[in-house]
Parts: sequence; structure tokens; C-alpha cells
Amino acid sequence: MSTPFLTVSPSPHIHSDASVQKLMYGVIIAMIPAMAVSFYVFGIGALFVTLLSVVSCVVVEFALSKYLLKKEPTIVDGSAVITGILLAFNVPSNLPWWAVIIGSIVAIGIGKSAFGGLGNNPFNPALVGRVFLLISFPVQMTSWPVPFVSRFQFLDATTGATPLGELKEGISAGSPVSDLMSEVPSYLYLLAGGMAGSVGEISALALIVGFLYMLWKKIVTWHTPVAMLASIVVFSGMLWMIDPTRFVDPVFHLLTGGIMLGALFMATDYVTSPMTHKGMLIYGAGIGILTIVIRTWGAYPEGVSFAILIMNGVVPLMNKYIKPKRFGIK
Repeated sequence: MSTPFLTVSPSPHIHSDASVQKLMYGVIIAMIPAMAVSFYVFGIGALFVTLLSVVSCVVVEFALSKYLLKKEPTIVDGSAVITGILLAFNVPSNLPWWAVIIGSIVAIGIGKSAFGGLGNNPFNPALVGRVFLLISFPVQMTSWPVPFVSRFQFLDATTGATPLGELKEGISAGSPVSDLMSEVPSYLYLLAGGMAGSVGEISALALIVGFLYMLWKKIVTWHTPVAMLASIVVFSGMLWMIDPTRFVDPVFHLLTGGIMLGALFMATDYVTSPMTHKGMLIYGAGIGILTIVIRTWGAYPEGVSFAILIMNGVVPLMNKYIKPKRFGIK
């Protein structure tokens, strides 16, 4: 009688009672605080964009898995739902419906399924969709609804600039940072969620609460987020101390834009981050430095998405060269 072959997946091999589905739904639970704040601040627009993004990602993954990849659809594991939520978190709450669907197709179709599905994608799928939309539809992706003003509006929402956008434009015009900062909401207000921006990035406090939940449940480790945030504080702090009239302080960087969302929920993605703790520290530090470089000298006021995708491309090299010694090797 012939014995069936035993299929062994690539390393690392970890014995645990955790499952993909359990971990994915843990991340979804962790995103609920930030989601609730976005619904409160942006209202119907945030709710519509989030629901449409999730449904689109699930439908696209089902169709591609069943009819193109010819394998059992994996939509029940929650990975497509997470991609949909994270994509919604990275776009304005007034983004047109057709742009949300296009972003979902690119995120799942190109960012994930084109590489073989869950576990094989080298780049974060939600960020692939977000960057594609930003480059292809810059006007729609940079029209930010004013917080609390447009909660019952969608496409006709009142729009304004983000703190990062105002700062970037003012510095380019030659205004000193001290004058520009007088127009920015207080840091406490920014921490709670009172700035214009993408759906899921506006409340650092809500994102931190979700991250602490993931730490408690041991869904993620502290290494990548701490390394990323620490490198941002050190690098931006050095620039600020050199010339405070041209460079903004580290606290402003931490509380504005997508740094908290990127550090706590995007850079910690299992598939696209390093396997070792040492690799995670280097990976996080690289993202933080690149983010400040792009924010300071790049054309875009924000740089988190580009920084994470760039470091995603370096992860295979990290996994190859940064790994523990084999047992028995001196």
C-alpha cells in the first residue's frame, strides 16, 4: 500500500494553538476602537468606505481564488476582511465608490493573489492598493473631509488640509515652523482624533488601545513598532534641534499622518515583516528613517506607505542573512 506524501510548509515552524483565523480575527477586534472613532468623526462617509472596501476585497479574493487560482477560497480566515479595513483606513472618507473598488481589486489582485495568495505576498496588499490610488487619482486621494463637519455628507463633504499638508506647504513657502504650528490643533486634540486625514489614522489613542490588545493576546510583538517610533523620534529630534525653524518636533510627527497606523497595524503584518526579532528592529528602524526622509525632503507630505513598501522589499534579504545560529553551530 502506497503512503501519501507529507507536505511540509516553509520555515519557520512553530507549535502553537494559534490559527490563521484566530489571529486574523484578533487583529480585526484590535481595529474596532480606531474604526469607532472614524465613524464618530467622519460619519456616514467612513462607514460607507469601510463597508464597501471590505465587501469588495472579500468578493475579489473569492473570485480570484475559485476561478483563477483554482483553489479553495480562503475568505473565512479573515485576511481579506483585514485588507479591506486597512485599505479603508488609508483613504479619505469621501473617496468615490469606484475608486474604493479599484483599490480593492489592486490590493487583492496585484498585492496578494498575483503572488499566490495569503503567505506569499512580499508587499502589504492594503498599501499596494493605497499607493496605486494615490499615484493614479491624487486629487480624490488628497481631498480630506473636515472632522465633525461632514458626518452626514459623503461626496459633497466639506474638505480641508491635513496638519502635515499645511506644514509642508507653509515650509515650502518660507514660513517658519513656529508660525505654522500656531494653526495646528493641540497635541492632546490630535491624540484623541481631531485632525483631517485618512479614515483610520486620525486617533493615535484608539490605535494604541488596539495595539495593546494585540500585545496582550500575543498576536504581535513590540519590536517593529518600538524600533520604528524610536527611530522617528531620534531622527526627527536631531533635525529639530539643528534648526527648529525648518523642522518640526518629534511629537508632531508621531501624532499626525499615518505613523501610528503604519507602525502598529501595517508594519507588523506577519507575511511582509522579518521572522527574527533582530530583523524586526532593523526593519522598523528603516521604516522610521525613510518616513522622515520622505516627509522632510520628498514631494509628498506623508511617507509611511512608501517607507513600509520599500522595507517590505528588503525583508527577504533580512530573512536570509539575519537568523539565529543552527543548533550545534559554534
